[in-house]
Amino acid sequence: MDVRARTTSLLISPRKLRLVIDQVRGMGAKQAATVLEYMPKKGAKLVRKTLLSAMANAEANHDLNPDDLYVKSITADEGPRLKRMKAGARGRYKPRVRRMAHVTVVLAEREEAS
Repeated sequence: MDVRARTTSLLISPRKLRLVIDQVRGMGAKQAATVLEYMPKKGAKLVRKTLLSAMANAEANHDLNPDDLYVKSITADEGPRLKRMKAGARGRYKPRVRRMAHVTVVLAEREEAS
């Protein structure tokens, strides 16, 4: 059974988030949370919150054991953009684009080898 959690409109670019999520894709859920806890990037904290939310959803809504879960898929998609202006030299317009991202975490239960 797949369990998902989604966080939208994070104030970080999807490109920076993908550097973080590539490190934990396919790991066990608890191991991924530990790796993200000690990773020195802003995106690691944001992805960890989403991962812990998915683990809590699995335990509360589907009665799954968190020890048996693994990260089946994790994606960082582009969200809306904040377009701002900064004045440039000689009265020119310098656009500033603040990118946002959506993170989706899908956890699944490991099949036991019999």
